Amino acid sequence: MKRYLVLEDGSIYPGWAFGAPGETIGELVFNTGMSGYQESITDQSYNGEILMFTYPLIGNYGINRDDDESLQPTCQAVVVHELARRPSNWRQTLSLDEYLKIHQIPGISGIDTRAVTRHIRQQGALKAAIVNQVNDNTIQNLQHQQLPHNQVAMSTTKNPYPGPATGHKVVVVDFGLKNSILRQLAQRNCNFTVVPADSTAAEILNLNPDGVLLSNGPGDPKDVPQALEMIRTVEQQVPLFGICLGHQLFALANGADTYKLKFGHRGFNHPVRNLATGNIAFTSQNHGYAVSRQSLTATNLKVTHEEINDQTVEGLQHQQYPAFSVQFHPDAAPGPHDAAALFDQFIQLMDNNSQQEASHDTAY
Repeated sequence: MKRYLVLEDGSIYPGWAFGAPGETIGELVFNTGMSGYQESITDQSYNGEILMFTYPLIGNYGINRDDDESLQPTCQAVVVHELARRPSNWRQTLSLDEYLKIHQIPGISGIDTRAVTRHIRQQGALKAAIVNQVNDNTIQNLQHQQLPHNQVAMSTTKNPYPGPATGHKVVVVDFGLKNSILRQLAQRNCNFTVVPADSTAAEILNLNPDGVLLSNGPGDPKDVPQALEMIRTVEQQVPLFGICLGHQLFALANGADTYKLKFGHRGFNHPVRNLATGNIAFTSQNHGYAVSRQSLTATNLKVTHEEINDQTVEGLQHQQYPAFSVQFHPDAAPGPHDAAALFDQFIQLMDNNSQQEASHDTAY
């Protein structure tokens, strides 16, 4: 069946329908990864967005039960050049087409996704629609459509839940959490508790954590103002680690500013330099906003990492408290594992803080 990708600037791309029936609207974003489509589709950071893959063949290894980053994918639609006709992998349980039908997500194939990507890189972020027919009102309706600003509220857990272990007690604030973050904590024997995005500092500190992790998530960080006072209080009490949206919220809470990128960073090949060591890591990224470097001059934050291609701020460290953040995804699912040691850095901060508290108690 015919289906169309329509952009708000009037561009129209015909293709073929797969996945769920129906039509949808969202911001069109592109992912440059050569694999990992299941992890990307189930990443809550794509909540409300139309996800387009630049790699020409998608769906060739199907869908399995192990690689979901969340239970319920919330992207608006999936755009591909070619959908694999016969997926084959020993782990697969569903085809991509079947999976999208189950989760009511429309897809469109037959699109020159690299040409559309070049268009977005020139024009900047654009609203888009997936429609089954184009009429005189299609583009006008799209231009007047207001996109939601409550993606975090739609993505976060409604109730706290535990991940029992015998190591450090970590509270994970879920702004749109990826399961791979929890896997990294579990590998380090952390006893974690995941809490909703609107949790207060008192609620978090009442859990007596050794550290707090601010997760990734979707949308504009300025749409989550309730988190800022929580962060300002928590960072003074226990070590804190922010990832992606958590990084941006950490910056805002400490007086910095954020801005919308022209077309965002989404893929697994972004080179990031550690400014202290000069080492370069290839990283997994998924964000449409960034921290303003100029806004950091009046804060207690210093830049620790930067993106080599466009010099965006990729890491921050508080100069007074044991708190730091990174814009990329060190959990790397999918993507390279170059930055996984940042979780060990978080563990070390908690170790150091516990030793200081023990020394203080002994002194008295």
